[in-house]
Amino acid sequence: MSEIGAPGRGISRRQFLAATGSTGLVALAGCTTTSSPSARVVDSVPNNSAAPSDLPPTGRPEVVDLDERNHEVTIKSVMARHAIHPGESMGGPVNLPVVWAFQADDGTPSVPGPILRTTEGNDLKITLDNTEMQVPHTLHFHGVRKTWENDGVPTTTGITVMPGESHTYDIPANVPGTHLYHCHYQTPMHMDMGMYGILRVDPEGYEEADKEYFMTAKEWDTSLSRQHGGEDVSYDLTNRKADAFTLNGKSAPATLHPETGSPIIVESGDTVRIHWVNAGFMSHPLHTHNHRFHVVEKDGSPMPEVLQFKQDVLNVAPAERYTVEFEADADPGIYLMHCHKVDHIRNGSSYPGGMLNAIVYKEAMDTDIFRTLMDYAGYEA
Repeated sequence: MSEIGAPGRGISRRQFLAATGSTGLVALAGCTTTSSPSARVVDSVPNNSAAPSDLPPTGRPEVVDLDERNHEVTIKSVMARHAIHPGESMGGPVNLPVVWAFQADDGTPSVPGPILRTTEGNDLKITLDNTEMQVPHTLHFHGVRKTWENDGVPTTTGITVMPGESHTYDIPANVPGTHLYHCHYQTPMHMDMGMYGILRVDPEGYEEADKEYFMTAKEWDTSLSRQHGGEDVSYDLTNRKADAFTLNGKSAPATLHPETGSPIIVESGDTVRIHWVNAGFMSHPLHTHNHRFHVVEKDGSPMPEVLQFKQDVLNVAPAERYTVEFEADADPGIYLMHCHKVDHIRNGSSYPGGMLNAIVYKEAMDTDIFRTLMDYAGYEA
């Protein structure tokens, strides 16, 4: 049964519909205002590129349980198109006409890529399938300790996965925690095209929280994607200009879409754990409204109990990973969770948008306020 909310362990779609009194969710459809898009798709494309309209759309990042797959997975690099915020509310639509996405086996390509989850002590075989791309790629995994040849850096290992080739990386799951993986060939451009994801290594005997979610922050200079889509723009690495801000690949209000976005759905009394990763080039301070969390992991290391003080803002630098935990003990309602560089809460020049999400209590779903938010997010039951 499909789950609702951010990737991880949440509630089922059936539970969600029961909580919302589902017949009311479409009542306000079509009532939102429209504005000009902040990124547009054009028809002309460079030679040897697929037209954006011919590319497959990205989907929701999949949580891949490697323990159920004999600790093996094939990660395919594919060209796709990615809707950051497909609606016309709040400065939309915001689109990336061309991305380089990852997909697990025969799954759906996604940005971020699949969340690879396993248990400490396993030896993973992760094959990068680059047979359908025209650009070299590699895979580099943070956190875990591996042999030199499996580090994923072409210049220091001598291994580059060329177009039409595949290569298997042997990755030991020997450091428990939440880790980033990404392409390390022409790294800034390839990450800005969407080539990143999460490797989660659960420690032996790990007990999941009542609700457990994954959340990846990323800011974008959309000119790179639009250039690949045929638009007459240029991407300058020395003068990178972030103009889109996402959580799990979406900007508000699309972040609130229960099936394609990443709302943090909780029930009163839950222990809630969020694995927070920054795959961007800028720092992003996480802020939670009306909930104080404590950090239980940092870059794969358990946080000493003496340092687990309660806080409501956590600055996450590029490539940092934090696991935070809080109790769902507030008045049941809808509370924002967002980057507190408030100029990151925008779509183009339209505020609000961007890196804005919400902690949503199941008890608050059958309300007019929630139905209005669902309308902004473009959701229809």
